[in-house]
Amino acid sequence: MHRPGTFAALLGLTRAASAIGDFWVQTEFCARVKAASDDHPVTSVDPATHEKTIHGTADGRQACLHHCLTYTATQAIVVGLGARALGIRVHPGAAAAALALSFGTHYAADRRVPGHGILEKLAAKRGKTDFYQLADFGMNGAFHLDSSWHHGWETLAALIATTKATTR
Repeated sequence: MHRPGTFAALLGLTRAASAIGDFWVQTEFCARVKAASDDHPVTSVDPATHEKTIHGTADGRQACLHHCLTYTATQAIVVGLGARALGIRVHPGAAAAALALSFGTHYAADRRVPGHGILEKLAAKRGKTDFYQLADFGMNGAFHLDSSWHHGWETLAALIATTKATTR
């Protein structure tokens, strides 16, 4: 397999793993609480007891960390198994660098404390504040900007993983 084919395979595996990690593996709790802060707390309700809990910065950081760990583990498993099935050997150092990039950039985006999140700040600098805040007509601007952020970094991670990959 030539390097472009290896890159395409790794990118496809990474993209699939990312969607699985973000939408199937992420817990409801993490999805709701990962952006919580003391200034912007999130209230959760236990479905069994109906007891309310208020979550602040510490809980938000912990939920985001848990999500990013399971997200990155999902990528490692899916890409590792897929690469093995395709006969692609990814260098362990390149794999670690790609996963570290994915983890760090995912945490930075998903820890989106209102007014302080990296995506909201980037959207404002690019003149996209209205789009970021759009949540109507079947659209959610923040979701789309978040997705494009992740896709861009996943592409770079796949390039990194490809740098020392070999095929059997």
